[in-house]
Amino acid sequence: QVQLVESGGGLVQPGVSLRLSCAASGINFRAYGMGWYRQAPGKARELVAVIRSGGSTNYVDSVKGRFTISRDIAKTTVYLQMNSLKLEDTAVYYCRATHETSGENYWGKGTLVAVSS
Repeated sequence: QVQLVESGGGLVQPGVSLRLSCAASGINFRAYGMGWYRQAPGKARELVAVIRSGGSTNYVDSVKGRFTISRDIAKTTVYLQMNSLKLEDTAVYYCRATHETSGENYWGKGTLVAVSS
């Protein structure tokens, strides 16, 4: 059974940092690209950052220079280090695993990040 479990969200003030974690089980972690998505209230879900099976990364422009995606293959976990958080980063953050060749994909249930002064 595939499971993606996000953790690390919370209520924070602008300017601080948070690190999200997504622990994956039931998949061949090395064969999957891992992505962080977010959905703010009233908005569509958007891709925030992705790390492919080969290790390359991409970010949405609004988080470049502030967020860093990384992974620990041994722990089958992907991280999202979020620095200098802004009010507009408030959203539910979801982890997604996508098989690099078949496209088979799985979602976690999300973790809430609320940035408020």
